[in-house]
Amino acid sequence: MGDEKQVENNAVDNIEKGVNMAVKVYSPYKVYFDGLALSVSAASKTGNFDILPKHHNFITLLAPCDLVVRTDKEEQVIPISGGIMHVKADDLVVFLDV
Repeated sequence: MGDEKQVENNAVDNIEKGVNMAVKVYSPYKVYFDGLALSVSAASKTGNFDILPKHHNFITLLAPCDLVVRTDKEEQVIPISGGIMHVKADDLVVFLDV
């Protein structure tokens, strides 16, 4: 639970600094999210993780989980059965149903 509080604190810091990353979550037939976000939380085979702006380049297979996209206005929860996440230079893309 402490980790969730830290992500919230970092997201609040990012709001105050105006730091965002471009996030797109989509499947072949639907776009679930396309916009700026403060953080994204998900799970891989090795466990839960969070992505914040300025994250190093990263790619992983996602495990079934609730993908959480936090913006300065809302938190969008997207239940997923798996997918691929790619992070590069403050651009985060999640491909679902592949």
